[in-house]
Amino acid sequence: MEIKQLNLNPEKINNDKVKNLYDQMQELIEKLNIKKLPSEIVQFINQQIEDINSTTLTGFQLYKFLKKIQTAIIKKLEADHKIVPKNYYRNLWTAVGMSAFGLPLGVVFGLSMGNIGLMALGLPIGLAVGVGVGTSMDKKALAEGRQIDMELKF
Repeated sequence: MEIKQLNLNPEKINNDKVKNLYDQMQELIEKLNIKKLPSEIVQFINQQIEDINSTTLTGFQLYKFLKKIQTAIIKKLEADHKIVPKNYYRNLWTAVGMSAFGLPLGVVFGLSMGNIGLMALGLPIGLAVGVGVGTSMDKKALAEGRQIDMELKF
């Protein structure tokens, strides 16, 4: 079973943000067509594409709609089959590292030194931990063939 193509009226794509996101969605669909995906995932993606092709939205509302569908497709692929785009885990773990590791370490530094202003020292440590963990998970996904050969930029 093959994934359908996007076929949105070009008049609806009236600004650069929407065009960039639409082009990225087309590239994502092309890359997913190369992968061997189970039929239930293909049906899910085809339903999302039908929703896009039949929409009457334009401008910022169309951008939000496309972004929501792109996110839903990526989350479904990651949750069910661990298929992710390039740097997915790095981007995810950067935020997790700063919030789950960086802030607590910063609080410990600040309280142990008696100066809570040192709390910010934990953020770069958490950033480094998050980037390290995320990059290693991305390398593992690439080695196992679970990575889509594109990075989501929009």
